Amino acid sequence: METIILAVASVTILGLLCAVMLAVASKVMTVKVDERVALIREALPGANCGACGFSGCDGYAEALVNEDAMTNLCTPGGDKVAVDISSVLGVEASDVLECVAVVYCSGFGDARKNKMDYSGIETCKAAKQLYGGQTACVFGCLGFGDCAAACPQEAICIEGGLARVDTRRCTGCRICSTVCPNNIILMDYSASTAAVLCRNTEKGAVVRKKCSKGCIACMKCVRECPTEAITINDNLALVDQSKCTGCGICAEGCVTKCIRMASGREEI
Repeated sequence: METIILAVASVTILGLLCAVMLAVASKVMTVKVDERVALIREALPGANCGACGFSGCDGYAEALVNEDAMTNLCTPGGDKVAVDISSVLGVEASDVLECVAVVYCSGFGDARKNKMDYSGIETCKAAKQLYGGQTACVFGCLGFGDCAAACPQEAICIEGGLARVDTRRCTGCRICSTVCPNNIILMDYSASTAAVLCRNTEKGAVVRKKCSKGCIACMKCVRECPTEAITINDNLALVDQSKCTGCGICAEGCVTKCIRMASGREEI
């Protein structure tokens, strides 16, 4: 009996000693956390999209407090979040450069020719692995909706084999852009400039055979642009947004109608 009591007493004393040591260690070795990090984290939308350039909202909150990161990098949160962050940090608020996703492909419906009937896994990523997808143009939208499935705002739908963005819902989180295997979803920072919705860099004669809406590098837009904002690079017309005034002359004269004028937040 005495042996049992001694054993219990020894374990109890040892437990108490360990508890005291842990309590002391928790005080001595504790890492102080700036309460501003938690406050900023609460202000952020929690999309964890990486649009700010950091590893999610937690990473951005840490960078704001410890690395003097800019307060206007959260595009999903917009100006409100930027103001809230600035209030916590005690600095002047800066406007967020808002953007929306744009699908750089005009191959709606029968515009693009098919080269085969695809019957595999119905995802863009899988279709891309089989000769670049079912359409003759391997540069355009694959049409299986990986972007729509990934969009947290349900701002994307597939219509006529082409992804379409409801810019009224889009927050510019860039998630759709990261999952697109053809990298044709880009961010548009302007609501009044032209965009050439094509990424095919083949010669015009080849493009015509594959898609009636593709850019054929005919140079007409280049010649007619009054501000010289359009150039041809690698058989594809490109718009310099810093020079574009949104006059719409290029879109009106485009032979294949692949140039679209942005017109604010609307379903396109």
